[in-house]
Amino acid sequence: MIYFDSLASYPMLPEVSEELRLTMQAHFANPSASHMLGEQGKELIEDTREALAESIGAFASEIIFTSGATETNNLIIKGVVLPLLLKGKKPHLITSVLEHKCVLSISNYLESLGCEVTYLRPNFRGEIKPEQVKNALRENTVLVSLMHVNNELGTINPISEIGYICTTARVPLHTDAAQSYMKIETDVDDLNVDFMSLSAHKIGGPKGVGAAYIRDLKGLDISPIIHGAGQEFGVRGGTLPTPLIAAFGTAIGVFSNYYSLQQNMELKQQLLIGLQKLGVKYRVNGGEEVLPSCISLTLPCSNIEGLLRGSHQSLALSQGSACSAGSIEPSHVLTSLHFNRDEASKTLRISFSHINTAEDIQALLNEIAKYTKC
Repeated sequence: MIYFDSLASYPMLPEVSEELRLTMQAHFANPSASHMLGEQGKELIEDTREALAESIGAFASEIIFTSGATETNNLIIKGVVLPLLLKGKKPHLITSVLEHKCVLSISNYLESLGCEVTYLRPNFRGEIKPEQVKNALRENTVLVSLMHVNNELGTINPISEIGYICTTARVPLHTDAAQSYMKIETDVDDLNVDFMSLSAHKIGGPKGVGAAYIRDLKGLDISPIIHGAGQEFGVRGGTLPTPLIAAFGTAIGVFSNYYSLQQNMELKQQLLIGLQKLGVKYRVNGGEEVLPSCISLTLPCSNIEGLLRGSHQSLALSQGSACSAGSIEPSHVLTSLHFNRDEASKTLRISFSHINTAEDIQALLNEIAKYTKC
């Protein structure tokens, strides 16, 4: 099986697998326990907290471990907005129609409770511009939530510029950086963000663990959505999964040894040149700045559904469609760019990792050629 779906989940790195195996065997104790085994587990957790904080230019005291980016998005957005709703206020949230489904679901839920939500619309390249945020700000705006890198197009949003606008207006900015972390610059001060969502399995770590960056956590009144026994500074209850967090730390330490900007650019260039040589019509989707390890392609003369069915056992690809209630619907990201159903059905999201080779690209080209008629 040739894997071209690293945006969905990056292949687990060998060092991570080994760390996970060792810690599951040796560090089974509750890290909150006061005995030696508990303290050893807590030390592993704090080592990862320090490594993660250093990697984004934060303080360790600003890092909260969660089960992943979905939980983190819930924690941050609900944690800011719900307390205000409970006080009878009418908070205003700014987000975009391009966001991950979980952010849209959270926003819709809060809207049903009385929160005012502005959904920014992108330009034809899938970009949200800083002036859109500036124009959408109101006196009751309490949070702006925009992803750093779009998970279908790979478009990089100008979060730093947006953050400057938010800082000037004294409105906190949250960014879901699950797709950008460790791949492009994610220093929290350079990006001017107050909140950040991170996920381990997007950088070759295990599933089931992620993190929240919360600026000046101890001085911030954020309401937990999981109440427990005071773990994670009282912000996120529950016993911490020592092996998962330790493996997350290992991924942080070794990911840069595997992720190669040059390799990704070469694979992308080989793919486009190959399509040109085959005479396959294509359109590259996305903005001026795109994550190097992915590409969104619309192939108007290709039978993409046939390609996905025919290569099901040999290629792992994503069409950019979501399955909802048993029926396939066009991607909300593509429809927000005014793709019609036919265009959306002929669009592929191809994402690379360190395991991909030039031979893999050729195999993909061969399969595309089989299902192209013009």
